[in-house]
Amino acid sequence: MAKPYKIPDFKKLYPETKNEIIAVLKISERKMQYQEYDLKNEQIVIDMEKQTVTVIPSREDSYERMKEADVQFRDEGPGPEEQAILRMEIKQLYRAILCLSEDDRYLIVQLYFEERTERCLAKELGCSQNAVNKRRQNILKRLRHLMENF
Repeated sequence: MAKPYKIPDFKKLYPETKNEIIAVLKISERKMQYQEYDLKNEQIVIDMEKQTVTVIPSREDSYERMKEADVQFRDEGPGPEEQAILRMEIKQLYRAILCLSEDDRYLIVQLYFEERTERCLAKELGCSQNAVNKRRQNILKRLRHLMENF
């Protein structure tokens, strides 16, 4: 197994240091070398006695290599069936919203599409935030009922 560099002679670098500390430095240096080099690179082991060559693959892979190998990745997004169902549900929701009265539609559009707060909308409509919340809950119940019946 080829090494990218030799482990430094810590005894020469730090002559006054105790042997226990030198041993720990060597072990930690080897661990760093293992993490930085051995895991990331493919290793080739040649056994002269058996006359075999063993390739130990890298445990880390690159996007570029996988792209060159034309590796396919599973799409994490929704499949075609889920997309079709979602589109149908969205159309159904828009039809249900169109069945609401003008005032109710305005409230739902402002809260969910324009992302306004209940407090801001209550101030504009001249009522309490609690009243807007109750009205919103009633409208959502009606929308659920309408969507079930489409």
